[in-house]
Amino acid sequence: RVYEIGRVFRNEGLDTRHNPEFTLMELYQAYTDYHGMMDLTENLYRFVAQEVLGTTKIVYNGIEMDLGKPFERITMVDFNEIHTLEEARAVAKEKNIAFEERHKKGDILNLFFEEFVEEHLLQPTFVMDHPVEISPLTKKKPENPDYVERFEFFMNGWEMANAYSELNDP
Repeated sequence: RVYEIGRVFRNEGLDTRHNPEFTLMELYQAYTDYHGMMDLTENLYRFVAQEVLGTTKIVYNGIEMDLGKPFERITMVDFNEIHTLEEARAVAKEKNIAFEERHKKGDILNLFFEEFVEEHLLQPTFVMDHPVEISPLTKKKPENPDYVERFEFFMNGWEMANAYSELNDP
């Protein structure tokens, strides 16, 4: 296991959810997958809250978040009933989701997630199994290669962590 904590600058744009300058903790662990990394992330958040605050309950802007309970684990909303890119684009147009010509079905699924789901994830929640189009360096799920072994951790409507099982087959 290795980790690094440091200042990061990413020139990928700025919006209300992404600051190009931030402090990042990056860690890697051999012989595990994204499930092991979810366990590590959950234990890390719980331990740090208890050590720093003396409790696993955090209140921010009147919202209590409990890091002492097991974190919910959900999959990204599935587009299995939408079979083609054309169908995905039609639904996006119907729901006023702006997309670019280069976007594939998985990109559009992610746009729906960002628009309709993210801000409602207040309690500690892992969102797993992202579309392959938005996670190019990630292992595909053996049972469904349209999705990958990746998670994002959310609290208070914010993305707090992102991890995945990395490709390791040369």
